[in-house]
Amino acid sequence: MKKVGNNPHSLPFTKSLKIQKLKTSIAQAQNNYDLNGLYGSSKSFLINQLFDSKKNLLWILNDKESAIYHFNDLENFMEHNFCSFFPSSYNRHKDFKKTNSQNIYKRTEVIKNLNSEKNSQIIVTYPEAIFEKIIQKKEIRKRKLKISKGQALNLDILNEQLFDFEFNREDFVLEPGDFSVRGGIVDVFSYSNSLPYRIEFFGDEVESIRTFNIESQVSNNTFETIEILADLENKESSYKREDIFSFINKNSIIITENLTFLKDELIDLYKHLSETKSTQTKLSLEKINELFYNGNSLLSDLNKFSVINLKGNKSEKQNAFNIIPQPAFNKKFDLLIKNLVSYKKKGYSISIFCSSKNQINRFKEIFEQNEILLNTILIEKPIYKGYINHDEKEVCYSDHEIFDRYHKFKINSGFSSKKRVSLNELNQLEVGDYVTHIDHGIGVFGGLKKIKVNDKIQEAIKLTYGDRDTLYVSIHLIHKICKYNGKDGTNPKIFKLGSGAWKKIKLKAKSRVKQVAFNLIEAYAKRKLKKGFQYGPDSSIQYELEASFIYEDTPDQLKSTIDIKNDMESLQPMDRLICGDVGFGKTEIAIRAAFKAIDNGKQVAILVPTTVLAFQHYKTFSKRLKDFPVTIDYLNRFRSNKEKNTIINEINSGKIDLIIGTHQLVNKNIEFKNLGLLIVDEEQKFGVGVKEKIRSLKENIDVLTLTATPIPRTLQYSLMSARDLSIINTPPQNRFPIESNVISFNEEIISEAVNFEIQRGGQVFFVHNRIENIQEVSSMISRLAPNAEVRIVHGRIEGKKLEETMLDFIEGKFDVLVSTTIIESGLDVPNANTIFINNAQNFGLSDLHQMRGRVGRSNKKAFCYFITSPFSSMTKEARKRIEAIEQHTELGAGFHIAMKDLEIRGAGDLLGAEQSGFINDIGFETYQKILKEAVEELKAKDFNNLFDEDSVNENKINNFQIDTDLEVLFPDTYINNIKERLNQYQKLSEVNNNDELSEFVNILEDRFGKLPFQSVDLIKTIELKWLGIKIGFEKIILKNNKMICQFISNKEDNYYQTEKFQQVLLSIQKNPKVCHIKEKKKNDDEKLLLIFNEVKSITQAINYLEIF
Repeated sequence: MKKVGNNPHSLPFTKSLKIQKLKTSIAQAQNNYDLNGLYGSSKSFLINQLFDSKKNLLWILNDKESAIYHFNDLENFMEHNFCSFFPSSYNRHKDFKKTNSQNIYKRTEVIKNLNSEKNSQIIVTYPEAIFEKIIQKKEIRKRKLKISKGQALNLDILNEQLFDFEFNREDFVLEPGDFSVRGGIVDVFSYSNSLPYRIEFFGDEVESIRTFNIESQVSNNTFETIEILADLENKESSYKREDIFSFINKNSIIITENLTFLKDELIDLYKHLSETKSTQTKLSLEKINELFYNGNSLLSDLNKFSVINLKGNKSEKQNAFNIIPQPAFNKKFDLLIKNLVSYKKKGYSISIFCSSKNQINRFKEIFEQNEILLNTILIEKPIYKGYINHDEKEVCYSDHEIFDRYHKFKINSGFSSKKRVSLNELNQLEVGDYVTHIDHGIGVFGGLKKIKVNDKIQEAIKLTYGDRDTLYVSIHLIHKICKYNGKDGTNPKIFKLGSGAWKKIKLKAKSRVKQVAFNLIEAYAKRKLKKGFQYGPDSSIQYELEASFIYEDTPDQLKSTIDIKNDMESLQPMDRLICGDVGFGKTEIAIRAAFKAIDNGKQVAILVPTTVLAFQHYKTFSKRLKDFPVTIDYLNRFRSNKEKNTIINEINSGKIDLIIGTHQLVNKNIEFKNLGLLIVDEEQKFGVGVKEKIRSLKENIDVLTLTATPIPRTLQYSLMSARDLSIINTPPQNRFPIESNVISFNEEIISEAVNFEIQRGGQVFFVHNRIENIQEVSSMISRLAPNAEVRIVHGRIEGKKLEETMLDFIEGKFDVLVSTTIIESGLDVPNANTIFINNAQNFGLSDLHQMRGRVGRSNKKAFCYFITSPFSSMTKEARKRIEAIEQHTELGAGFHIAMKDLEIRGAGDLLGAEQSGFINDIGFETYQKILKEAVEELKAKDFNNLFDEDSVNENKINNFQIDTDLEVLFPDTYINNIKERLNQYQKLSEVNNNDELSEFVNILEDRFGKLPFQSVDLIKTIELKWLGIKIGFEKIILKNNKMICQFISNKEDNYYQTEKFQQVLLSIQKNPKVCHIKEKKKNDDEKLLLIFNEVKSITQAINYLEIF
């Protein structure tokens, strides 16, 4: 039953006689036991040893955090179904308003398991969770429904039953308690399963039961029988409840961390709830007693069980353990080795618990370098806190304490909620949105409309232009339209249909874009031919530097580091751009690259846009490299002339290894003795002049550029031809998500939060974006937190003073910084962990995200308060933004959230400032399409020797069109949700090959049932499109029982010189009865057409084209 990491050795305490005695004693009699002297993870191992599969163990810790840490310990060393975590259903400590559906799901799961009594288990919990009472056992039976395959079941009766269980009927199922009905398919999310069920009916019989993924809505496993369980935690329901001690079996063992504390905490929670009942929860005293456990009868309730108290009296001799905490080594490996050697000599066994394979390898390297044989057991499972057990002569150390890292707990989320939903909605088309049609310009989206073409119903997208012009776009051309994304809050110009205005804008944009793309590709081609310095492989000191990184590397960080090292070790000069969200570890990558260069005898220059950032980087690099032989200095306008001259001399003579500075670094007095690597931070913030100087520096040294502006995926590929890109999408593991609260302006909350932060030694940002009354805000904070020192910064303050204030804040010289959005760009204050953003409804999503990213940059829990006007007075857009940002607190959400807002800035920055004007004129997605076309054209013509053939052909597909009067669509009866229908049309337009097409059809049939004939034909139009492209057509018209295929209209195209075209002509000659060729002239335009008569269906059209 028990398993040790990846290691055959037994777990700590396995051979302990003390524990054997204790186990025997518990088995024989029901008693109370006091244990003392336990520390850290030794408690988890002890409880693991006490557990046998006959009795439940209920372990009550003092708070949620330590409960999760110990639960993680148990989970790592036991089979998963033997331990479970029992949380409170509420989101926040002592806040009994908002429940969390993940927590409710977990509680329900534990209650269900306790009720079934099949398996005994260890249940880890904390006072707030047992403060809530649980549904009585006899009530659970009434709230279960069993369904089996082949069972006769009326759909309406099932519907009724689910309403009785208080389930909600939705369009799509997203979390427990949702169900939806589509034809003969019922999706239902039970509270007892981590995935929702899809039940398919044939008449009144259950034909199949399967689970499906919430994100993709696609089925995975099939079942014969399932059980649907209602919400057992619903506080509104009237069923009878009891406390957890009445619910669990009498032979269970209760383990408390501190009995007195537990009792006080329960009484305190009850007191808090009954005192705040009027304001917070609107519960009567009677209702509170019904729902919550007041803790008064705790001691008598515990008398029914064997109880182990882990904080017993010191006088109890028999159960005293001699265990001490792991010493602090502060990353000093010589101390660690000394310590281990001394214990080894005393005959102790040594285990080090590691969080990953990398860590194990690092330890092996450290031990090998020191040539020491310790027979250390390295186990690839982390523990919460290391210890030394003198009784058993065991040393159990945790890697995160040795490396001085922050160890983050992991809590399995139970079910994966579809968090992205609000973000998808932000990009989904709503009626009234601006959309860009690549050929006709920007119009207003009017939804999906049914239109008649030759008496057959078709679906089309309605767009409205200037002077009320209307355009219906066929669903086959859906790839030509996209949502307009320009600057937040500015409306685009809308022209009349057919006026040349759009064409002019598009041509102008295209020629400028082509210019930019040309320069980029040309620079890339030149670098490819140059030779640079070739660095050697990593040395042992490089390994040591990387091992001492306080956080665990993320996969993207590792990949970027490897990419950079490969670039540096090759002959060609490196030119790599690293993009990553705020706080994603770009600096660490730069430190490693810089160190590698210095280790190879080269100098490194780091160029930053602002004086404050130069100083800040200097601090970061110095701290990180303090144990290594590196000389670091910085240049900015705060240094005196004397200092500057000294530094310049030292750079020129090669005494300084690493220099950090603003644009003063490209000063002509500076002549590096041996410059090997240039690191440019936030390149987009430099002026053109500095960039030119950088370019001349760059000729054959390695260059690494860092930016926090996310570059959209699609742009990446087209720019791959310009420079090498590394994208860091994964956040560091050891950061807490920032707890975000949306509040209305409330002095009490502000006062409490500011004082809390200052008491724990932290600092506070308060963003107020109006300079007129920023002084009043500052006075208010001084009034609410009299002990806090408050200062103000905004754009109108003189530069020197502004930077001094910011530096003082970084150095922790005052407590609260009241500022305008000037702090948005890159200020890093690890000690500031609370931020208020006043009038948050007036900011764009990315601004909110960037500002929120100023806090939570260390391993402390951070808080962000969005102060907004009441919801009722906000615009719909602002409401959506605030909801999205509140939900997406997880790290890295920035890439998703900020995508839409930041795309607009990001692309402009990447390609130079002059581009952003165009982006606003034509919308971002259209700009991307034009850029992509420009790059493809350049690849095909000017730089065809640099790129392969495949990437050039792609472009022809983008312009293909089908026009038909046949009924090809998804009928309303098949997909009744209009948004979903539009979504499916868009997905279908993006399908590229047969595998993707059959997968698309399978998913459709899985979700909505069998395809109706109109939809079967719609799918076939995709096959027709591919055939057409393969033959060399750019348009197919299928109307009035005729098929007209139009060849590529550009007469100069290479296609007409190919063998393929000759073969097509031959096939036409061989089949005169089936088709004939015709030239059509209109003005100066000549089109070559191939005409087929008597084509009545898509299948027939495909058969005809297969001749070629």
